[in-house]
Amino acid sequence: MDVRPNNTIYINNLNEKIKKEELKKSLYAIFSQFGQILDIVALKTLKMRGQAFVIFKEISSATNALRSMQGFPFYDKPMQINYSKTDSDIIAKMKGTFQERPKKPKRVLSAAEDEAKKAKKRAKEQAKSAPGYTPSHMGMPGNNAVPEQPPNQILFLTNLPDETSSIMLSMLFNQFPGFKEVRLVPNRHDIAFVEFENEVQSATAKEALQGFKITPSHAMKISFAKK
Repeated sequence: MDVRPNNTIYINNLNEKIKKEELKKSLYAIFSQFGQILDIVALKTLKMRGQAFVIFKEISSATNALRSMQGFPFYDKPMQINYSKTDSDIIAKMKGTFQERPKKPKRVLSAAEDEAKKAKKRAKEQAKSAPGYTPSHMGMPGNNAVPEQPPNQILFLTNLPDETSSIMLSMLFNQFPGFKEVRLVPNRHDIAFVEFENEVQSATAKEALQGFKITPSHAMKISFAKK
């Protein structure tokens, strides 16, 4: 029997070597383009390894994400995506259908969310502000107008959030032909360079990802690098 469309997508066949926080940030980076994300649950327990749940506010967002990202190469492994079999707790509470369950819930997602909450609490106690994957500041650094450079194979990215990593950017740009590498700038988290084999390929990526929101408050700005 087919699982009915709902707000939560279940992803498996994920690379098990990736650290949990890095995995959650990367999932957020590639799935936030489809709509508002309420939560991402990813555990490193033996039973839940290589799996994650992404909970969207709207069912249409989950549907678009499932169709668009099915088989997408994520850390060198094609993602397998399905709808979650039941509503996540966060959605059930919004609908008013949430019910407390007995001590040992059979539903995997409930146990996963429970564990995620405990992990968040521990992280908060250790460091007063939990890093998470959504930044708390709303600043928009580097807003100075820069004259457009002539097309070339290197792109210059600005307005990147602090938690940006070369892996996250590589996953965004390697879906375009001719991608070569990402270069971060030491001591500058808000800018980066991405190189392609030629200016036609870099222009295609520039047009497709212009304004892409890595986080809700950071729309990426892309221009051709100064030669």
